[in-house]
Amino acid sequence: MKYADCSSADFQAKTFVDICRQIDKEPIYHRKLWEWVFIVHHLRKKGMLIPNKTGLVFGVGTEPLPSFFASLGVNVVATDAPPDVIVDSGWTQSNQYAESKKTLLNKNIIDEEKFDNLVSYRHCDMNNIDDSLKNFDFCWSSCCFEHLGSLQYGADFVINSVEKTLKLGGVACHTTEFNLSSDNNTIEHGPTVIYRRRDIKELAFKLRQRGHDVEEVVFSNNQSAIDSFVDIPPFHDGFPHIKLQLEQYVVTSVGLVITRRR
Repeated sequence: MKYADCSSADFQAKTFVDICRQIDKEPIYHRKLWEWVFIVHHLRKKGMLIPNKTGLVFGVGTEPLPSFFASLGVNVVATDAPPDVIVDSGWTQSNQYAESKKTLLNKNIIDEEKFDNLVSYRHCDMNNIDDSLKNFDFCWSSCCFEHLGSLQYGADFVINSVEKTLKLGGVACHTTEFNLSSDNNTIEHGPTVIYRRRDIKELAFKLRQRGHDVEEVVFSNNQSAIDSFVDIPPFHDGFPHIKLQLEQYVVTSVGLVITRRR
């Protein structure tokens, strides 16, 4: 997966299909699936998905990755926002919220006993990460930090996730909403913000300035029919798309991979 943004080219790779099967998902053209595969692919490349590593997920929702990582012997702390934050954001209405550890268990991936031994669950306000969440080998989130109230709050979260929760040498892998329509105008404040190319580059620059390694952010420019399709409201859960329209902007997903160095 050579691109930082969601591209149809990635879906055609054998690695993509293999990871889909490992996380118990059909390999369809859907950007949420791309985000999970992106995270698995890059964490595996960094040597994180082996027994006795420790992983922390923010805004876990109902994603399959805690079950998959635990099946590989990783100790996972799964977090989601406190109930008051969730109600305000509307995530409960979109089925993107984990009410308990039980909702994260996928028995097609891992047996219940091993899952219970390796996965724990707690609340976490991503705008105020608890000091007890520290010394992890890796952390991740899948399209969450755009829901923290502003572009700045989301960027602050990414930096804090690296510097507060990871060991030196630890890896953070985060995906978020990416504005394909404009590098000037966007949604900067509100329940869902959209990061422009310049915002992603600026965040990567800040992280490097602070002494961390950031994987090169390479943007795709694919023009296939699949890449050209833009889903419009009302959206249907599970309907395949890799681009959609939010207000006047065409949006896809983009990912960052950061290694803590200080």
